[in-house]
Amino acid sequence: MKTMTCQQLGGPCDLGHRGQSADEVIKAQDKHLRAAVKAGDETHRPARQEMRSRWMHPKQSLGWYNDVKSAFAELPED
Repeated sequence: MKTMTCQQLGGPCDLGHRGQSADEVIKAQDKHLRAAVKAGDETHRPARQEMRSRWMHPKQSLGWYNDVKSAFAELPED
């Protein structure tokens, strides 16, 4: 397992997301952003909008995705 923070994934806070793969932490980040915005946390709204755009336009977001995968691969195991 490895951990990436909300901030490492483009968000505003230091909440850690743990997973076996970059895809797992990306999905956890998406869920976190949705929940934070739904709860009224406006600091997460810009990151949520960016994440929504990534899901809607995956080819355009390939650079971000590859950067996250590389950063995840370089992390030590927890």
